Amino acid sequence: MKATGIVRRIDDLGRVVIPKEIRRTMRIREGDPLEIYTDSDGRVIFKKYSPVGELGTFAHQYAEVLFKVCASPVIICDKERVVSAAGMSKKEISERRVTGALEALMEERRSFINDKKSEKLIPIEGFEKEAFAAIPILASGDVCGAVVMLESENAHVNLQVNVKLIQAAAMFLAKQMEE
Repeated sequence: MKATGIVRRIDDLGRVVIPKEIRRTMRIREGDPLEIYTDSDGRVIFKKYSPVGELGTFAHQYAEVLFKVCASPVIICDKERVVSAAGMSKKEISERRVTGALEALMEERRSFINDKKSEKLIPIEGFEKEAFAAIPILASGDVCGAVVMLESENAHVNLQVNVKLIQAAAMFLAKQMEE
């Protein structure tokens, strides 16, 4: 754990303010859900809550199936990080941050399909592979993440089918989070 040197007092309602520098660094925005943990040393730990991350194993299995069916690499991410990947080195990509472009796409609740006419989308920071399609995961009206198929020789072969499969994955994962 990294010390910041910042001390805050708890107010009479039991609230504590998370300093702006930490919120900015950790990309914590107003309204973001946080999980609160305690450990055996008496520390209180705040962690950003990721509903997509809660589906970890399930999301990984879904990504694997999509990869096998479409023969194109697939990632499933929450609003900030890659949660699951299939068709590429998991060590290389796991827990990487998504790019600002993918974040903006999710916040705007827009889908992206690379029809070779539109702009390119690089979905993962430090990983130059382009997205073939990115569909936001919308659960209970909130953006929770995205299902992204990366470019490959096979992605455009069955363009409409692959897009429908990614849309179905995003909708199915959203339903799992709503239950």
